Amino acid sequence: MHLDTHAAVWLYQGEVQRFPESLRQQLGASRPLYSPMVRLELALLYEIGRITVAPGVILEALAGFAGLRPAESDFERVSRIAATLTWSRDPFDRMIAAHALADDLPLVTRDTTILQHCRVAVWG
Repeated sequence: MHLDTHAAVWLYQGEVQRFPESLRQQLGASRPLYSPMVRLELALLYEIGRITVAPGVILEALAGFAGLRPAESDFERVSRIAATLTWSRDPFDRMIAAHALADDLPLVTRDTTILQHCRVAVWG
């Protein structure tokens, strides 16, 4: 499964109660992935002060704690898929969703737009 940016932040912060029980169990039983766009979005959030921990710290901690690792799908393939996701103008959402679609794995997100339009998006 892939994690959306907010899901990675919540997991890092230990806010597991934010996740539905079914997702908590799945997260505990899997080695989650993240799109490299999550790292870039975390960097932007850090730069503008929306998060106070550097992206590398978050992702390294999750790698050790939850086995989180970057997805390695071909960037050209992911960007081709993202170009078809016209339901969003947010480049982060498009690339993160496209990465999960390229890998044909669930994308853990609470984002209602992604949940409504992305066939692999899950919350609960």
